[in-house]
Amino acid sequence: MEVLGSVIDPELGADIVTLGMVPRAEVGADGVVTVEVKLTIKGCPLRAEIKREIETRLTLHPGVTAVSIVWGEMDADERSAVMTKARWNARENAPDTEVPASCRVLAIASGKGGVGKSSVTVNLAAALAATGFTVGVLDADIWGFSVPRLLGISDRMEAHQLDGSPRPLIIPNERVVGDGLLKVVSTGFLVDEETALMWRGLMLTKAVEQFLRDVRWGELDYLLIDMPPGTGDVQMGLARMLPRTDLIVVTTPALAAQKVAQRAADMAKRSFLRVLGVIENMSTFTCDHGESYALFGSGGGQALADAIDAPLLGQVPLEPAVSAAGDAGSPVAIDGVGEAAEVFRAIAHRIATDIAPVQPADDVDMAGCSARLFDTVNAAFAELDAAQSTQ
Repeated sequence: MEVLGSVIDPELGADIVTLGMVPRAEVGADGVVTVEVKLTIKGCPLRAEIKREIETRLTLHPGVTAVSIVWGEMDADERSAVMTKARWNARENAPDTEVPASCRVLAIASGKGGVGKSSVTVNLAAALAATGFTVGVLDADIWGFSVPRLLGISDRMEAHQLDGSPRPLIIPNERVVGDGLLKVVSTGFLVDEETALMWRGLMLTKAVEQFLRDVRWGELDYLLIDMPPGTGDVQMGLARMLPRTDLIVVTTPALAAQKVAQRAADMAKRSFLRVLGVIENMSTFTCDHGESYALFGSGGGQALADAIDAPLLGQVPLEPAVSAAGDAGSPVAIDGVGEAAEVFRAIAHRIATDIAPVQPADDVDMAGCSARLFDTVNAAFAELDAAQSTQ
């Protein structure tokens, strides 16, 4: 079993013993080793690679004359357990990025498209910057990028060789907002707005990975990530690379939309990410004569918040001014008037003061990290030794 612990599942990124894929291994008197291996699915395309690794490593062990593998398939509970272990392993071994450790990372997510997630992202970012914060905006909706237009930025991104960096780094586009600053990265700065990006899963994940590792973000208080809809490759890649990410889920009042958005919250839970709250967008429409209409239904935001045990951060009304301001490249939260602008500012204020306040770099709590945990344990033992030596 110790030898098998060096066999890594190439897809899940952890060894097959830790993942619980090897329920049994027996050594016969004639030196024949029989190993039972359970795959997540019967027709796993990586079966041949796993078989080769097992046989290669075991046949090198003294006394082993042959290796026999008995293949099995996991049931639903076993698959769920192995995916949980794999996600935890990825979280604990997250790669380095250019995002500062003190930065609060907020992913703005939804279960499906068309709920105004990008509009919510840029308005929250603008409202936070207007109060003096330096806010990064990462447009991770690689196919459906809209952040450049919503923020009125059209400059191309450039990469430069900087001192201390072994490779050129991408420089974000910037926009001053009030006393703060927006730093924006999007594929929309690399291609024309009308160009269709026909990329598949791996390329999408690599694009987001490059935006995190090869962008000189510099000092940041917040990084807001406009996520693509759904729970696919980009979401899983982000959870692996930035395990300290918190999620804000956007939904519309329709109960059907709420049910779909709940999948985004479930993805966060399975990836060990915290859900900070829910924003209900397009909640009501108020006519000029003051009558309000629930055009997209009602109750979805609160129902979702109750279902995932998270607060409802705000209900953004349906106002033509929000769309018009986005088309003009000036988010309504910057200097707009009306209820929608006020709701965005109120949510941003709540983020900054209550649910996700910025901590100074020196005060970042790293107690959950292994190195800090060992330091704490060693300090406790040192105190105990000192106390005993004085008795």
